[in-house]
Amino acid sequence: MPYVRHWLRNSILLFAVAIALGLVAAHTSLIQPHDLDLDRTIQTNTRTGWLNTTMKLVSYCASPVAGVIILAVWAGWLLFVRRRPLAAVSTFLVVAVGWNSTQIAKAIVARNRPPRQFSLDPEIGSNSFPSGHTAFTVAAAIAAYFLFRNSRHRRTVAVLGVLAVLLVAFSRMYIGAHYPTDTFGSVLIAGSAILFVTGVWHAWLLPRLDRIPLLDRFGLAQERAELAAAEGGYAGHTDPYGAHAGPVPGSRGGGRHRRHAGR
Repeated sequence: MPYVRHWLRNSILLFAVAIALGLVAAHTSLIQPHDLDLDRTIQTNTRTGWLNTTMKLVSYCASPVAGVIILAVWAGWLLFVRRRPLAAVSTFLVVAVGWNSTQIAKAIVARNRPPRQFSLDPEIGSNSFPSGHTAFTVAAAIAAYFLFRNSRHRRTVAVLGVLAVLLVAFSRMYIGAHYPTDTFGSVLIAGSAILFVTGVWHAWLLPRLDRIPLLDRFGLAQERAELAAAEGGYAGHTDPYGAHAGPVPGSRGGGRHRRHAGR
């Protein structure tokens, strides 16, 4: 997980901007009519039988049930199969916190969902801002990028992550579960929460992971040694999956932020 300067200030500011956007969208007429018009344009001009089924499936893949399964399998694979406890814990935190931060925003903003008569799959929950499905996808995409950011696959992972977020966001508007600002707000809310997690990770959690005996049984010391070697400017380093990722760009030793950047 990378180190981000001014993480607390930036996370609070981003969260405040997202909440302000949600409150304006939910409780004024500045955004709501345009949101509804765009929803209806998407639904009127693009809905068809096969696409209805596809968008429902896409939406389900980011649903709470599917999200819990994906996160459990992902973190479990990193811990038990790849024996990368740092990667497993950091991935779990990024996805879980980025995803569930939407519940705080939902309670604050309290925006009603789009009219149910236009929905292909009516939601049980009443709070529309932000979209939890989109936030899960944002958090998963960022977690995946963190894992691969020092490998040759980082651009591919970044592009695929952006496409996944856009697809899930579109599916939520397509089926009539969310407004456009709900999906955009998810990016802001999840992003603010993940900024906060990066700071907490480096300031408090990472130095204390040695106190959890279970993690050491799965190779915590070995993973720390590999990261230390990577940050020390050796000829090559390993990504969180143990694959060779080539030289470390600009590695010339210490520096407070350089020390954190490889984590």
